[in-house]
This record gives sequence, structure tokens and C-alpha cells, in this order.
Amino acid sequence: MEKTVESKTKLLTRIILTGPECTGKTALAIELSAWYGTIYIPEYAREYVENLSGPYTYDDVIHIAQKQVELMEEYSKKANRLVFIDTYLIITKVWLQRVYGVMPDWIDNEILKTKNDLYLLCKPDITWELREVLFHDYENELIQAGLHFAIVDGKGHERVNKALRNVEEFLLRKV
Repeated sequence: MEKTVESKTKLLTRIILTGPECTGKTALAIELSAWYGTIYIPEYAREYVENLSGPYTYDDVIHIAQKQVELMEEYSKKANRLVFIDTYLIITKVWLQRVYGVMPDWIDNEILKTKNDLYLLCKPDITWELREVLFHDYENELIQAGLHFAIVDGKGHERVNKALRNVEEFLLRKV
């Protein structure tokens, strides 16, 4: 039974939504997963931070990252041929470097080990200086790691249609 789950997980195409906060990653993950009749893996940080009684700490961010990795494994077993992941470790890595100036090595190792298929980098369409800076940090991390990614911008249906086009183009190249 274990081998069946592992082989099914390896056949999945994993699509990660990444980028600065408030760029529509969750809404896009929900729309794309509905379009393709599969599931999306929610962002654990949102749930975790909402339940904190005070500000989050470095240890909280590490816990969030570890839990997101666990959720990816758990949810991937339930997905069809595609799974959409609402944020992943690129966001954690950039945030740890920006806010705390340090990051554990296991995060880089996990990013490279996981071999996600496509990253959709959501561009901020609302002006906020830090979002632009973070966007370029995420873009640089994706480039340095040699990961497949496409930039998604626009608003509403335009944004969803661009994401769908990127996923379709990627799937056609993968076949």
C-alpha cells in the first residue's frame, strides 16, 4: 500500500503559488483547483497566526514551515493529477531572511528535494513598497534554485486566465 501512495504522489504535478502577501494566492489556488477538479493545500500560516495570542516569533515561523511540509505530503495523497499549493517554503525562506536575518539549512534542502513542477509567482498589483521588494526576493530565489516558474499578474478573471494559460502551457510541455 505504501508504494502505491508514493508512486501516486510522484505522478502528481505540483503547482506552487508564491509571492508577497495579499497578492491573491489563496483565491487563485481555490479557483485553479476547482477548474482542474482537484484539491489545493491551504496556507497553514494563516490559521496558525490567527490563533496566536501575541506576535509570532522565529520559532513560530519554523513550526509553520514544518507543518506546511507535512500538509503537502498529506494532501498530495488525496489529489488528482494536479495539486495546487497555497504558498510553500520559498515564502518562508525569504521571510526568515528579511525579518530575522537567518534561515535553517533544511529549508533550502527541502525546496530542492521536493522538485515541485511549476511556481506561479503572483505579482503585487497594489502599490506597497515592501511587496515589490519581496516580489523580487521571491523571483531571485526561484531563479537561483533553477525552478520552473511563471509570473502571474492582473486582476480578477484576467489573473485567473493568465494562471490557467501558464498551467496549460506547462502541462503541454511536460507531456
